[in-house]
Amino acid sequence: MKEIFSMVEEGILLHIVNRKEEIVQEREDIVSEDQFIQLSTLRLPEGKTFRPHKHIWKRGETKAIAQESWVVIQGKVKCFFYDLDDSLLTTEILSAGDCSVTLMGGHTYEILEDDTLVYEYKTGPYKGQHLDKEFIEEKA
Repeated sequence: MKEIFSMVEEGILLHIVNRKEEIVQEREDIVSEDQFIQLSTLRLPEGKTFRPHKHIWKRGETKAIAQESWVVIQGKVKCFFYDLDDSLLTTEILSAGDCSVTLMGGHTYEILEDDTLVYEYKTGPYKGQHLDKEFIEEKA
């Protein structure tokens, strides 16, 4: 797992990249439990089952940010990860089975192969673009 930290504010985790070949244990929590988006990897044997359950509404949440994760199913994606001041931190190429998680900071994606398939996970609810995101001005 690669953790990408802010260069502007020390110790602030902004992005995570996890590769499919890093999934070696039965369960590994990739994102810490204090974040609004949760991601764990699972490598499970045939016949494994889980106790039936449902998720309930959480109480007392007052401040939230949209957090996002992309899981590449097929193809390749180039990820551009930005710092808190909108400066480009790094780029990463994701292949089938890889994922990225954005906790804070900006991002954009460039699809590198035709017929690329991606699962996108984001926290909600979505209340419109004006309440969800601010655009980063690209520097020439």
